[in-house]
Amino acid sequence: MSADLDRTRAVWRQVAQIVIGRIKDGTYPPGSRVPSTLELATELGIAASTSQKALAHLRREGWLRGETGIGTFVVDQPPT
Repeated sequence: MSADLDRTRAVWRQVAQIVIGRIKDGTYPPGSRVPSTLELATELGIAASTSQKALAHLRREGWLRGETGIGTFVVDQPPT
């Protein structure tokens, strides 16, 4: 697990906050593709199921949208 992640808190929630932070700072602008669950897992040193849970949460919360067979993208109007 990445040294930046706190083992005393739910890791998937921390991953979700990292992605939200990247959306807010423009790393992932509206309409852009975000890394796949496997790419995030590799980057952060976590299980793919953990990054999958984080991205699913962000889709439910209205930050991301999925395109079957293409990837996951930042919505045009992310929540504030």
